[in-house]
Amino acid sequence: MKGDGIFSGDLLIVDRAEEIKDQDVVVANLNGVFVCKKIDKVQRCLLSSSKRFPPYFLQEGDEFQVEGVVTRSIRLHRPFKKHL
Repeated sequence: MKGDGIFSGDLLIVDRAEEIKDQDVVVANLNGVFVCKKIDKVQRCLLSSSKRFPPYFLQEGDEFQVEGVVTRSIRLHRPFKKHL
């Protein structure tokens, strides 16, 4: 989602109460896998900001649940340390 300003390792703030609008960036569960994609409500598909990944058109039988709308992202300049 680099084209939308979201990079690997960023923290996302996800609002579960926010109404989902066309072209929002969302976190969703698609067939048991969490994804962060832009949603196209008109064409019923999920979009990546990378041209390497084609749109995913939702199909009959898909398990799909939007977990929330991404409202903010936070870039980490130093990774979290794991404490044992």
